[in-house]
Amino acid sequence: MSVKFQDYYEILGVGRNATEKEIKAAYRKLARQWHPDLHTEKEKAGAEEKFKKINEAYEVLSDLEKRSKYDRLGATWRDGENFRPPPDMEGFHFHANAGAGAGGFSDFFETFFGGGSFGRPGRTARRGQVRGQDVESQMELTLEEVYRGGEKNFQLSSREICPECGGEGYVQNTFCSNCGGTGLKSSTKAITVKIPPGVREGSLIRLKGQGGEGFDGGPGGDLYLKVHLAPHPVFRVQGSDLEEEIEIWPDQAVLGDQVTVSTLDGPVSMKVPPGTGAGRRLRLRGKGLPEKDGRGDLYVRVKIDIPNHLTDEERQLYLQLAQLRKGAPVH
Repeated sequence: MSVKFQDYYEILGVGRNATEKEIKAAYRKLARQWHPDLHTEKEKAGAEEKFKKINEAYEVLSDLEKRSKYDRLGATWRDGENFRPPPDMEGFHFHANAGAGAGGFSDFFETFFGGGSFGRPGRTARRGQVRGQDVESQMELTLEEVYRGGEKNFQLSSREICPECGGEGYVQNTFCSNCGGTGLKSSTKAITVKIPPGVREGSLIRLKGQGGEGFDGGPGGDLYLKVHLAPHPVFRVQGSDLEEEIEIWPDQAVLGDQVTVSTLDGPVSMKVPPGTGAGRRLRLRGKGLPEKDGRGDLYVRVKIDIPNHLTDEERQLYLQLAQLRKGAPVH
């Protein structure tokens, strides 16, 4: 019976004379790269197949006895896609795909080593500690939270090592039913984040060790929270500066006035100079967001509110103003 040959050295990207250390290093790199949980739903099926082959190759090449048997293929190891086990290999278990579907191993592995003589991958030789994956998520903050800093609590969806299979994806030579062979389980945890005053849109806040869980006792990865500023009903953000809009009456624009404007510190009084035109920006120093050497500024953009409804007296006064501007006598 012939089966499809699996070149385990090529799968791990190492030479046939690779040391145990080189094999372990190659496995760690590929396992992290192709772990199904780190891929999109569209890519997951292909990643699972690749991940299965990587684990199978490491199961053989990390075990001296299995690797020795595999290496006895000698000159026949490149004989093509199909491989027929030589008749002089003593002690091997030859059977057609027994349990391969359930165990997740290739026909070549099942035929060459048998299907029930060992447990999950990595049991005969520990994979070694592997640091968890760094994770990036988004955190929405209000402008007031950015200004004042402090702490913020929120719920984070994450992946943790499956307690049934220890993150290996296999239990008793079959895919772990608890995690579907991924080695990870979904969970939700509460996170408290310290927000430094003055963070900006797109800033990254690092939480050490709060990312993906490590394998075999390895340290957790880091969680990077990308700041997104929620829209504000009053202010627009321009770097460290803020901008808001106020409406004034025509007489205030012509004659000037003291008006009340909003700031992050509360309402303040601001002088509108006489002859202020629509669209003019008036600056309040030091009323913006915190920055390295102090605070930015607040710019107040003026909008003139033209009244839609006038009393008879107001209309008469506007007519008098119009006549004065034309140089006509006022009656």
